[in-house]
Amino acid sequence: MNTLTHDDLVVTGTSRNAPAQIPVSGGQSWQGPASVWPDFLVGQPDQPVRVLLVDDDPHIRHVIAQELLADKRIHLVAQAGGFKEGRRRVAQQDFDVLLVDLNLGDGSGFELIEQVKSLRPMAEVVVISAIEDERHALHAFELGATGYLIKNSWFGSFSQAVLQVVNGGASITPNLARRLLHRLEGRPSDEPARTSKERLSDREREVLRMVAAGYTSGEIGVRLDISMQTVNAHVRNIYRKLRVRTRAQAVSCATERGLI
Repeated sequence: MNTLTHDDLVVTGTSRNAPAQIPVSGGQSWQGPASVWPDFLVGQPDQPVRVLLVDDDPHIRHVIAQELLADKRIHLVAQAGGFKEGRRRVAQQDFDVLLVDLNLGDGSGFELIEQVKSLRPMAEVVVISAIEDERHALHAFELGATGYLIKNSWFGSFSQAVLQVVNGGASITPNLARRLLHRLEGRPSDEPARTSKERLSDREREVLRMVAAGYTSGEIGVRLDISMQTVNAHVRNIYRKLRVRTRAQAVSCATERGLI
């Protein structure tokens, strides 16, 4: 029998090569199939995606940790069992993806999302929650999350969610995604046209295209022959006009609207 030890976790009876057993509704389990991972995607065995896991439920945290440890493309760098410990880990630990519950007992996962986006704006956030509520999901996305998984769902693949978000995608439990679509379909389709003040200028579009290509503010400034402060001013204007809070949200929103 193999035993894996990582930080505060000890996992017995599994290995990093073994497919994960994921709990689903009705006490059943689902075994994720092995997959071929192209070498051009982020998350290779020799350079795995670093994950920080924050959840105050020891059982759920153990199950998620087992799945992450079983995938060579992912490195579970640390865990936290509550809000205060999570804040400390976020401040001290280097990571690429935060997996976080919203109800942490001693605090809110929403606050941790805000902290991550302030300290580590390039890090991705995936919510893991027992609450299948559109308002909670939308608020998490507004704060910068790119994934929302419901615990004990038939579709709960935490490793896949991590790999999806670091490669530019999003991960939402299908049932919740459908509910969000229905919510959007209920909105009036004849929203008033945006005023000229809300439209992106040619320079703002140019900056946003370079943001989408992965350039930093300093690199954009050099290429456009403007100061980094001017670049950041354009980025702030883009945020305001698109009503977003992060670069990833700005790129996603502009792409959906055909602005870039």
